[in-house]
Amino acid sequence: MDDAEVILVNERDEEIGVMGKLEVHQKGLRHRAFSIFIFDEKGRMLLQQRSAKKYHGALLWTNSCCSHPRPSEKIEHAAIRRLEEEMGFTTPLEKIFVFEYHSPVENNLIENEIDHVFIGQYSGEISINKNEVAAYTFKSMAELKEQIIQKPQIFTTWFKIAFEQVEQWWLNHYKAS
Repeated sequence: MDDAEVILVNERDEEIGVMGKLEVHQKGLRHRAFSIFIFDEKGRMLLQQRSAKKYHGALLWTNSCCSHPRPSEKIEHAAIRRLEEEMGFTTPLEKIFVFEYHSPVENNLIENEIDHVFIGQYSGEISINKNEVAAYTFKSMAELKEQIIQKPQIFTTWFKIAFEQVEQWWLNHYKAS
C-alpha cells in the first residue's frame, strides 16, 4: 500500500501536521481530502469503480476522482494532478462546497475528512490508471439517485454523503438549461 503522507487538520481545516495515510486511517484522525465530480455535456455523472488494490472501498463505485493533497500542495493543484493520474485527463475544476464526515470503513479503518468538492465538465477520451480504477461509467442523475436508494452498499461513504449537495448544484446548472 502507498503510505504517502496526508495533511492533518483541525476543525477549521487548518494544517496541524502530517502523517502516513494508512496510520491516519487506522487512528481515525481528521485530515484534508478532495472529491471531484465530472459531468458530460448531457449532464451525466462520470463514476469510477475503485481498484481491487485499494485498502478500503475496493471495487466500490464513487465519484470521478478522490484523494488527498500532498503536504505543501494546494488542494486545487492536487485535484487536477490526481484527476490526470487516475482518469487520464484534465479539465477546469470549480470548488463548490466543503464538508466534514467521520465514518468507519472496511478493514477496521476510519475516514475522518474535511472533503473539498470540485465540479468539472468533460466529454473527451478517458484513459484509466488500472492501479487506481477498475472501471468507469456515465450515469444520469435519476438513474444514479435510484441506485443509491436501491443498492447503497455498492457506493463509497463519502460519495453518498456528498451526493445530495452535488445534486442540488446539478439541478441549478443542468436542469435550468
